[in-house]
Amino acid sequence: MTSEVVKKAKSGSKRIPKKYESKNKEVEEVLEVEREGWWVYVLLLSTVVILAQSLKNYTFSFDNVTLTYSIFILPIIYFVTNYITKKYGYSKSVIGISVSGVAMVVFSFIMSFVIGQHFSFYDICGGFCGYVISQFVNLTIYQYILVNTSGSFILIYLTYLFAFVVNYLFYTLIYMNLLVFDNYWLSYFSTLILQGVICFLLVFLDVNIKRGIEV
Repeated sequence: MTSEVVKKAKSGSKRIPKKYESKNKEVEEVLEVEREGWWVYVLLLSTVVILAQSLKNYTFSFDNVTLTYSIFILPIIYFVTNYITKKYGYSKSVIGISVSGVAMVVFSFIMSFVIGQHFSFYDICGGFCGYVISQFVNLTIYQYILVNTSGSFILIYLTYLFAFVVNYLFYTLIYMNLLVFDNYWLSYFSTLILQGVICFLLVFLDVNIKRGIEV
């Protein structure tokens, strides 16, 4: 009688853990995929940064205002960075910003070699500093919003806009030095308005992204 009870207990103990074990394995696999998938978005961020860099010399004009096509790519850059922050954590975003910043410089060096121009780091310094500083400003504020608030739409939207302001500010002060030109300010605010419209749509996606395991 005792041996039969032991056998039933053993058979029962094998059945119940198997169900939970299979579920735990599935959860662990999903979490592992989520942990290891961050580098794909880092590559995506670097690709978008390179695309923006390649489009900065292509311009269009309306009403005596000349703008570059890269202004449409810049909001997507910050969106990808915020996605990495929200899904994979602050540290992964820092890696993404660092890798994409280096990719920007390397791409500029390669293109200058291809087209036969002399490469000067000063030529890329304004864009690089503006990009990196604005990214870290955006990252810090966005992380603070994630940790201390419920992810307000207006706060996230203002974070995007402030990142644009910082980017163009450093780019102008370091490289362009066009603050004395009247048409600069017209182009400046036109750029912010267009990017603000794009960000308004991106923030709708941003607030609906589910937070990752490390946030």
